[in-house]
Amino acid sequence: MTKLMICAPSWFEAAALRRVVTEATVFQCGTGTKAGARAGGSPAVRGAGALVVAGIGGGLRADLVAGDVVVASEVRGAGVTYPCPGAELLAAELRSQGLRIHTGPIVSTDHVVTGKERGALAATGALCVDMESAAVLAAAPGTARAVVRVIADVAASPLLRPASMGRMGTAMRALARLGPSLEIWGRAAGPRQVLLAGPRSFCAGVVRAIDVVDNALAQRGAPVYVRKQIVHNTHVVKDLASRGAVFVDELDEVPAGSTVIFSAHGVSPAVRAEAQRRGLDVIDATCPLVRKVHTEVRRFADDGDTVLFLGHAGHEETEGTMGERPQNTVLVETANDARTVAVADPDRVSYLMQTTLAADEVAELVDILQARFPELREPPSDDICFATTNRQEALRQVAREAGLALVIGSTNSSNSLRLVEKAERMDTPAHLIDDVSDISLQWLIGVDVIALTAGASAPSAMVDSVIAALRGLGPVDVIERQIAEEQIQFTLPKEVR
Repeated sequence: MTKLMICAPSWFEAAALRRVVTEATVFQCGTGTKAGARAGGSPAVRGAGALVVAGIGGGLRADLVAGDVVVASEVRGAGVTYPCPGAELLAAELRSQGLRIHTGPIVSTDHVVTGKERGALAATGALCVDMESAAVLAAAPGTARAVVRVIADVAASPLLRPASMGRMGTAMRALARLGPSLEIWGRAAGPRQVLLAGPRSFCAGVVRAIDVVDNALAQRGAPVYVRKQIVHNTHVVKDLASRGAVFVDELDEVPAGSTVIFSAHGVSPAVRAEAQRRGLDVIDATCPLVRKVHTEVRRFADDGDTVLFLGHAGHEETEGTMGERPQNTVLVETANDARTVAVADPDRVSYLMQTTLAADEVAELVDILQARFPELREPPSDDICFATTNRQEALRQVAREAGLALVIGSTNSSNSLRLVEKAERMDTPAHLIDDVSDISLQWLIGVDVIALTAGASAPSAMVDSVIAALRGLGPVDVIERQIAEEQIQFTLPKEVR
């Protein structure tokens, strides 16, 4: 286990932490810049595998109150900035303890900061000020490091007032509560390897859908309405919303005559008819591979088949596809559904599937259906999207070597959920995360090899941020395993070319 050293400036701060810390060494580094530099240069601190500077600090922002905890994303010293890339990992663990947590820059100065100087520092985006952190980090430049300060004196109140003593008591009690989380951070610290699955992140259909909204905003101006989420990712939706896209659940929320975009997951003919009735200017961002399945549903059903649709109830792709011929289409979700589904004519049955399913999941259902319906007709080509298949196979290649799999994607992303299930079927613990803040430090304890991928609707920037955060815990060796190159691009709808 990595040796953790916690540096606390004063005797009182060190004592508060020693009462609750059992696995780490709490080192009283002394108060002020010079004391911090001496402590950082000591063999005990320099020899630590992981280093945390923890104590009280001064709030710079008006909304910070006594007892609030600031986890440094960086520490600014005299002309030098020390990044703390694992801040969000530690912040998430501290939040789980019920503490009020903020992440952002901390400034270290060589004097007590008051009055207008606090306002000037706040204007730079800093949240908190102290006198030791930068000096300790400068003298002990270990890879695994963190800085945590509990607000004792607040920006709006001068120092040395009777109320200051009460705020100091509040801060010291909060400081003691940090101990268990700091020890968890120390247990998670250490070198590790990241096996990066490729392909990962955006597929061609997602790129096309996002480009549709981007171009519509550029050409027509805001607002542009989008029915449902354009793709299933909270970060993508938030970014587009900040630029003028308005996401709605149903068309009755769209003003008559406005531009509305249909999401990548497709819509039923009933939705198209309603848009036409209300005079909406429609731009269709349905993925071409989803549109192919819509065409197949119509063809099979119009030939007289009962179409068994393998998919997940409530998913927008399922609703849109089955809406093409609702009287002739039956949903099959589970193996039990496949064993019990009733059809009008056992000799006139076909099956199609949601594009984001797992291939092995589908194979079981198809085997059952073929045994029951020997004349079962299959799609002319695989309905599962090539990008979905590629991402599942890429993860399979790396998950078998890892002690943990992290899949970046939102909880409503079907293809991301299937990736988690793929890893779990290989007996590799797996978790779906929207971003770094969803990672639990406790997942990382004892794990030195992590498989990392991102669903087809997750931005690649999220992958980069996870790797950066892991580097905040120690050296990371990133090894990319690319099983396929995806060169396909889909043409944009004529309305936004």
